[in-house]
Amino acid sequence: MSQPDHGPARKQRFKERLSVLHDTALHRKLKHHLPAAFNERWTRRHWIHASLFATIGALAATIVPGFSNAIDLPVPTSHSTLALPLPPLSLARRGETPGDSWQIQRVERGQTLSDLFAAAGVPASTMQRVLDHPGTREVLTRLKPGTEIAFDLPVNGTLRSIRFDRDANHRVELSLQGDQIREKVMQRASTTRTVVASGEITSSLYTAARRAGLSPSAIATMTDEIFKYDIDFSKDLQPGDRFSVVLDETWREGERIDTGKILAATFQTGGKTHTGFRFERNGKSEYFDISGRPLKKSFIRSPIQFARLSSNFGSRRHPILGTMRMHKGVDYAARTGTPIMAAGDARVQFAGTQRGYGNVVILDHGRGHTTLYGHMSRLGPYRTGQRVAQGQVIGYVGSTGMSTGPHLHYEFRVNGVHRNPLSVTMPPPEPLKGAELVAFRAQTAPAMARIQGMEELIYADAGNRKPAATRTASAAATPAPAGKRG
Repeated sequence: MSQPDHGPARKQRFKERLSVLHDTALHRKLKHHLPAAFNERWTRRHWIHASLFATIGALAATIVPGFSNAIDLPVPTSHSTLALPLPPLSLARRGETPGDSWQIQRVERGQTLSDLFAAAGVPASTMQRVLDHPGTREVLTRLKPGTEIAFDLPVNGTLRSIRFDRDANHRVELSLQGDQIREKVMQRASTTRTVVASGEITSSLYTAARRAGLSPSAIATMTDEIFKYDIDFSKDLQPGDRFSVVLDETWREGERIDTGKILAATFQTGGKTHTGFRFERNGKSEYFDISGRPLKKSFIRSPIQFARLSSNFGSRRHPILGTMRMHKGVDYAARTGTPIMAAGDARVQFAGTQRGYGNVVILDHGRGHTTLYGHMSRLGPYRTGQRVAQGQVIGYVGSTGMSTGPHLHYEFRVNGVHRNPLSVTMPPPEPLKGAELVAFRAQTAPAMARIQGMEELIYADAGNRKPAATRTASAAATPAPAGKRG
């Protein structure tokens, strides 16, 4: 007897078995390809690594969107300006606060006062008001190049004050207040300090002196006033010659304004040391050597600078009369109008016209010494009886009287006897004596000590080597108000 057919149920059971077999095969395949960590029991190390990776993933998920947002922001292609209202400028700021708007103008060569006011934007009418103030026109119309003038101009452009220097020691400030001008005069304080400068000549005296810090005026004092009678600076100087100077420097507002007052100086040339010290005698400052004898000689050899000797002293044929006669002086050929200087300090004995001399001046130098200057084109400002100092201009070269051309006829007489001006022994100047000599030595000793100390410092090893450069050193002195020295 046959069994009944359970077809549908049998098919269902077959499908279920196939499914189990399929799942088992898949599991085995995955187990074969997956890492051991997924097929085995996890250890503590596996859990630590899993936690670390999970933390990194969480951080990445948090940060990356932020970058994405920043990159996606649109870049502005234009900008706009917003005008903000500002508070109005106060009246004090606009016109009443002094000293907040000074403009300084420095006078240049060829510049006029009108140019300065125009450059500052000040109208000519205001300039005229300033010039009408007493004592202002004389100063402002004679401004030299380099002089400073300051304008106080607030933002409204109206001149409030003007400031300028009346002289070396006074500064003036004029304040324009309505129709009035108020004047304030301020003292310009200055200080004086004593310094020592020393140098050695390698190429020229001027170069060495400038390297030592001497101003052109100080160099001129040394060459044209102190040592001009003893040193021929155009012929005598040689490399290796030395000089040292003690001088007063005047300073004002941080600027050195004067260095020409030399108190003492030494000059070594030709194996000889020349000295000069400033000392006041009879109310007049002069220079003396270390023994107290004046450096200034009683007479200068030639009353004309850079003149040519055209006729000597002695017997000759007169160029006009044609006869042999004594030429009682010397002639210097020069252009008409060349200044003629007094050969020494003197009193004018005669000034006028005198026979063949034409326009002539005769000077009495005392102790029987007189000099004569003839053929002048015109006389100087001195008249008979007046005193004249050595080097002062007493007349000008000409061709008046018995003369064949412009020249100076110069005579030198001792007790009325004519002497050759080129060879006569000039009388020495009177030296200091008594109390003046004592005061001179007391005054010059510190200056000489400073010079010796400086030279010992610089030239102590001069026998082994030459100084590398000219040097300058300040003397230990406390600044004092200018004008305290003689």
